[in-house]
Amino acid sequence: MAARLAVPVLIVLVASALVSGISGGLVRAGLVLDLFSGEGWLGPAVVWHAALMIGGFLGTVISIERAVAVRLPWAFVTPLATGAATLSLLAGATGAGFALLLLASAVFIGVNVIIVQRQHAAHTVLLLVSAVAWAVGNALALAAPGEVASLPWWFAFLVLTIAAERLEMTRLMRRTRAVNLAFHGCVGALLAGAALSIVAPRGGGVLYGAALALFACWLLRYDIARRTVHTEGLSRFMAVCLLSGHAWLLVAGLAWAATALGQPLRDTALHALGLGFVISMVMGHAPVILPAVARVRLRYGWPFYVPLAILHGTLLLRLGGGLISDDWRRLGAAGNAVAIAWFALTVIGSIIAARRHGHRR
Repeated sequence: MAARLAVPVLIVLVASALVSGISGGLVRAGLVLDLFSGEGWLGPAVVWHAALMIGGFLGTVISIERAVAVRLPWAFVTPLATGAATLSLLAGATGAGFALLLLASAVFIGVNVIIVQRQHAAHTVLLLVSAVAWAVGNALALAAPGEVASLPWWFAFLVLTIAAERLEMTRLMRRTRAVNLAFHGCVGALLAGAALSIVAPRGGGVLYGAALALFACWLLRYDIARRTVHTEGLSRFMAVCLLSGHAWLLVAGLAWAATALGQPLRDTALHALGLGFVISMVMGHAPVILPAVARVRLRYGWPFYVPLAILHGTLLLRLGGGLISDDWRRLGAAGNAVAIAWFALTVIGSIIAARRHGHRR
């Protein structure tokens, strides 16, 4: 009963984090949003764009999935806390917002401990490690709001979560000991780079970027998507999302290392990773995860490729054209927002289509 009552609240919180995070990102890219001009929350949304997108939106979505998986009522403390953190940050209560994010990640660690106890495997342990990385990033943000030291840890949370899911999907494939060691080496290098970035941003950034690039190479070589891309239907769509995302991860790693060495590629590093890699993964996994979590049916079809194509096309425009002109960068950023909104509408449309198809049958 409590879970049913929490559903509409969580939907509103997820939507709030997504809309405010995207709005803040568009303003940071140089766009003027007349629709929200004068709104008091827009200023904090600009400042805390990364926290809203990673902790407020993605943290809420991931923790809902995990709470449904463990089937424990207290596990929903995490998404409720991340949602409350979103509202706090938008209201200007920075300290309360990051304290709530830290609380959310602490509970999330407990949820993942339960998962490891139920199924002790490499991918579940990695999920626990990713939860710890999120907590470290939130602790750093609470201790020094506005500092960039939290960003590598926040992104490590997302990258390791995705890597764990891909590791689970490929666990039945034959891999040599050296291949497995290479994967764990990437994990270690990523965490070491994030830790080193706190005290030595240059060296830590280079190591972190190298780890991202190596992760991309591993995934491009050993992800099962290399096989499923030759199938049809939803399996092929997921594979296209995954492989294109891995390619963006490689770009992000190279750009992250170059940024640490003084090159003006910060926007490329952050958004090739946050949009090209992470949002591609969201688009690829949503048609499978959403029915399991929300208990709804989706009717898959070719329209799912449209927002994916818009995302990658506008991201190329933003990151490639943005090196030449700020106008191209702003246009690409607007296109990124359109792609995310279009995907959300596509999912809603597929749910409606599935219901109509069921009624006709």
